[in-house]
Amino acid sequence: MLKSIIIGALLLLPVLPVHAYGGAATQEKQGFSEKTFMKPSTEELKKTLTPMQFKVTQQEGTEPAFRNEYWDNHRDGIYVDVVSGEPLFSSIDKYESGTGWPSFTKPLDPENIVTREDRSWFSVRTEVRSKHADSHLGHVFNDGPPPTGLRYCMNSAALRFIPKEDLAKDGFANYLPLFTRK
Repeated sequence: MLKSIIIGALLLLPVLPVHAYGGAATQEKQGFSEKTFMKPSTEELKKTLTPMQFKVTQQEGTEPAFRNEYWDNHRDGIYVDVVSGEPLFSSIDKYESGTGWPSFTKPLDPENIVTREDRSWFSVRTEVRSKHADSHLGHVFNDGPPPTGLRYCMNSAALRFIPKEDLAKDGFANYLPLFTRK
């Protein structure tokens, strides 16, 4: 009987959500895992993201050009989704597009990127979203430099930068070889 009461009480306990990348210390140490990532609720995201991060990632917003965190970042490292921590872009593929937003020639892990047609603003563009968190990141255009000819124009508010020196500590040691000079 006591065993039944204990099991019944355990079933009534609330299920706690897995926090966004920056929220849980254990997830930060592990990097990103699609097997354990669960997108937080809208209420949780409103608590953990800044208003601009929420507007950009959850409401397809755009931050101001030249007034965002990474448009002129020149440090070595990777850029991950601010919601999930999934790896998206590398500083190796970042270039100065003159647009005022961080721009890349290609994604770091193409399997973490999803594109779809965007018909807003009286035009047809290709929206870029993260696969696992479904965060709006920005758009991709066909006016980039070689070798791809693409410009992945991203919102800094959708990204978190992890400097090369913190990759191992933050669970992304597998990307360190990208930054070894021969």
